[in-house]
Amino acid sequence: MSKRIISNALAPSARKRGMDRAVPGAAAGIAAFGIWALFPIYFNQFGQEVSPWEILLHRMLWSGVILLGFVLVTGRRSRVLELLRRRPGAMTALAGSALAMAANWAVFIWAVTHGQILQSSLGYYINPLFNVFLGYCFLGERLQPLQRLSVAIAAGGVLFALIGYGRVPWLALLMAACFGIYGLIRKQVEVDSVTGLLLETLLMFPVAAGWLIAMHLGGETVFLQTGLRKDLLLIGTGFITLLPLLFFAVAARRLRLATLGLVQYIAPTGHFLISVYLYGEPFTAADAITFGCIWIGLALYTADMWRHHRLMRRIVK
Repeated sequence: MSKRIISNALAPSARKRGMDRAVPGAAAGIAAFGIWALFPIYFNQFGQEVSPWEILLHRMLWSGVILLGFVLVTGRRSRVLELLRRRPGAMTALAGSALAMAANWAVFIWAVTHGQILQSSLGYYINPLFNVFLGYCFLGERLQPLQRLSVAIAAGGVLFALIGYGRVPWLALLMAACFGIYGLIRKQVEVDSVTGLLLETLLMFPVAAGWLIAMHLGGETVFLQTGLRKDLLLIGTGFITLLPLLFFAVAARRLRLATLGLVQYIAPTGHFLISVYLYGEPFTAADAITFGCIWIGLALYTADMWRHHRLMRRIVK
């Protein structure tokens, strides 16, 4: 009885602490995924005169430079040095994740600058279900019945687009695959998000710098050639890569995984609305069926995630 009285007395303060963590966590999560949702507008500012390759290389280059400065200012240097000295295997894994991330960035930038934002939306909607599939195939994670059904319905939507309309959403599938593989690799490397991203971008830095020099010598770049606005936009690709990541790190520490899983749909929903209502991309019957299947699959997946989360909370209590 005394334990229950003490527990009841402490409950309000515990709830207050939870709210104190949840409110800034929710704000940070909305900020992170809200910024990611606006990425298509940012990358569309370059116009047709800047090639997707130059945008990609500048993003790789400036992300590394800005992240290096951030790590030095915030005193994270010891984490980086420890990883370099003691964990060579982790560096090999990060080289693989860097390649997957660069591929994801490349496909996304190409899609956005070629009027295929709807495909990027579909790709990031597919990603959670693709992660479930990868976990089953490579990590031995057991699929619950609703998860199996959600993955099957999503696959059915893609298959319908192929059989019924002869169209395969290649860009969406590539984005989901690259990002899924990136997550699969990073899940198995014990390193925080900022340190991991710094090392990934530093691994890409020589390639990006060398490629940009070659393009510049061949007269194929616009950096320092067409005015300050384009130069600042290219440098800014590094800032917009880091900013939502920092917000996401705050949200991940303060929010429950189930809540974070729901907030992540802000980004693809933003891409969807921007593509259809801002840039007027056609939304066909085939798109409606494919997206409808993905949304149904995600609804089932989310319902199963919440059911599991509530069950675990009961067990803990």
